[in-house]
Amino acid sequence: MEGVSVVTTVADTRVRRVPGMRADALRNRDRIVTAAREIFVEFGPEAPLDEIARRAGIGNATLYRHFADRRALIHDVLISVIVRTTEHAESAAAQEADPFSALRRFAHAAVDERIGVLCGMFVGGVDKHAPDVVAARQRLEDTVEDLMEGARRAGQLRADVTLGDLVVALAHLARPLPGIECVDADAAGHRHLQMFLDGLRTASEIDCAPLHPSELPGPPVAVEDLHRRRSDQSCTYP
Repeated sequence: MEGVSVVTTVADTRVRRVPGMRADALRNRDRIVTAAREIFVEFGPEAPLDEIARRAGIGNATLYRHFADRRALIHDVLISVIVRTTEHAESAAAQEADPFSALRRFAHAAVDERIGVLCGMFVGGVDKHAPDVVAARQRLEDTVEDLMEGARRAGQLRADVTLGDLVVALAHLARPLPGIECVDADAAGHRHLQMFLDGLRTASEIDCAPLHPSELPGPPVAVEDLHRRRSDQSCTYP
């Protein structure tokens, strides 16, 4: 609707809205940001903008009407990822009665968002002090800290684990290791994340749990997988 800011849902990309923008223009902007997010994960932030336009199903001129340059597009993609990740945390808090289950659900969703890949790419390309970046980041940090504090109060989360510890771990686990593309990065990421999450539990939680605190998702990564070379993939692990 013209002249009205659009409020989107958790499933949306949550790009910045421009007052007065027509509905079709808003849809194009959303499609551009969604396509750019996918392309940046696959090929990095220097990927051709015309490939982003092609995947979004729009022309190059339409892309440049919305985003004057690559830096502006990267900025909106980063905001989109931060907001989507925050909404995963809020959804987990609202829908999970058990505090550690909420934290676990958020962590797996954050890995699916590939926050390590995206945020790591944009460190040098975005004004980290821009008001919308600061506000989005603060909302994410506050929301995740609330999740962690709930698990601490329930005696489920180690008291010495900080928000920074969790953020750094998620960033690493969400970033595929170079040279081992023959391994299913998504499955391995969730499997290793579950190992990490089990290690965050308090001693009392571990004592009361079975020998194996949780069932690890996905297949184990065999060392042979890391050594294997495939002609159709660039596996270069020694």
